[in-house]
Amino acid sequence: MSRKENALDLAKFIDKGVRVKLSGGREVEGTLKGYDQLLNLVLDETTEFLRDKDDPLRITDETRSLGLVVCRGTAVMMVSPTAGTEELATNPFLEPGAAE
Repeated sequence: MSRKENALDLAKFIDKGVRVKLSGGREVEGTLKGYDQLLNLVLDETTEFLRDKDDPLRITDETRSLGLVVCRGTAVMMVSPTAGTEELATNPFLEPGAAE
């Protein structure tokens, strides 16, 4: 392979909903409008999921609207589609009887 290729092909997510985890713990969800080879992302109709004041590692149900956002590629940790994903009520990897 002579030319550098992205491990993630974001073209299929253009104009679709994505959830982005950023370094520092912030999480946002919006419509992907554009990106570049450095993984800088442009999201529209963006919502930020706020963290718990007592436990900064936990995301709450509280949100705030951000509108149009540019996420720097160096801060992007994960990009996932919102369609076809769901939160599981229990951890399927826990042994039966083990406490969470």
